[in-house]
Amino acid sequence: MTLHPYARTIRHWLSPGRFQTYLAAAGGDDSKACELYEWSAALTAASFEAFHYVEVVTRNTIDRVLREHLNEAERGIPWFLLPMGGRKETQERIDRNVSEVRTRLRREHPRKETRDQIIAGLSFGFWVGLFGSEHEQLWRDALHRAFPHSSGKRHDVASALNALRVFRNRLAHHDSLLATDVPFRLTQMLDVVRWADPDAAAWLAANERVTEVHGRRPAARNDTVVVPARDAWGLYQSARAYVCQPGRSFQPVDHLAFYSQRQIHPEVPKILFRLDNVDWTAGEVNRLRTTGLTRDAQLADIIETSWKHGWTEGRYQVFGLSAPGSAGHLTLPAPVPHHARGRGSAFTQGQRYVVRDRLRRASSTADL
Repeated sequence: MTLHPYARTIRHWLSPGRFQTYLAAAGGDDSKACELYEWSAALTAASFEAFHYVEVVTRNTIDRVLREHLNEAERGIPWFLLPMGGRKETQERIDRNVSEVRTRLRREHPRKETRDQIIAGLSFGFWVGLFGSEHEQLWRDALHRAFPHSSGKRHDVASALNALRVFRNRLAHHDSLLATDVPFRLTQMLDVVRWADPDAAAWLAANERVTEVHGRRPAARNDTVVVPARDAWGLYQSARAYVCQPGRSFQPVDHLAFYSQRQIHPEVPKILFRLDNVDWTAGEVNRLRTTGLTRDAQLADIIETSWKHGWTEGRYQVFGLSAPGSAGHLTLPAPVPHHARGRGSAFTQGQRYVVRDRLRRASSTADL
């Protein structure tokens, strides 16, 4: 085995706790751990590059709409210096954020405090904050026009933007991306940009490097998530889906397996799509039925079927899954039994990750 040429340097400069994350993912192989660290850094760079497009489109579509809504051209005053019509504390927060940017720009150079520089200087968190519940009226009056191809619901846009804000902060702090579903975050980026302009989404899709870099992962990864399935197994059999609470975090995986009755069930479907913060209501079903999109029709079917299995209205995360016999679907020779006994001995009580090839060969969960 050839040792990574900079293994000693990387181990010296990474904290032991951080390096252990990569070492564990590499099965104890120092060289692979170093390669994983370099890959994660490259994936962070590619993700930041994609986020550049998202942030530019987001702030400029909002800027255009608010400029028009607050009649900036006739007033001759930038919209961000005008009252937004919300609560006092909300307006004070907006004023404070704008003032901080203006002060910083003046400090850098007196001529730098221009309208465009102020817009560019406002943080992504500032733009996300405009979609909070306190701005519901602003959404109805104007902000919905910033994302004309969205569902038309403020909460949907706010949820996606906030998830991307959290992801951006993770990138900014150079956190490991080993356990982050980066392809899913890329999907959210494309969705947000598409809501503003489908052509801009095509532009991002043509230029993003996340997909290519993510595919270069140097060490094997857990590619299947095993979920507790007391209720979920029945829903999968009826609707070919897995439904759970919104915002629940998952590692990047290709397949999903169901554990209940002390065994992993033999059907291990391929994940076809994943959507978060889905509005689980009759109104949303009706909207989905009118879009003409195949996936929306499937989602409407899933929602209606879930109600028959006891799911209630609210917001959920949903995985669309393959059916037995379809491309990419795995059917094990037999269920994989779990023999451990005693309190707290279930194979998984939340979610657990395994390698699909090991799952295929396992005679019991002990082999995983």
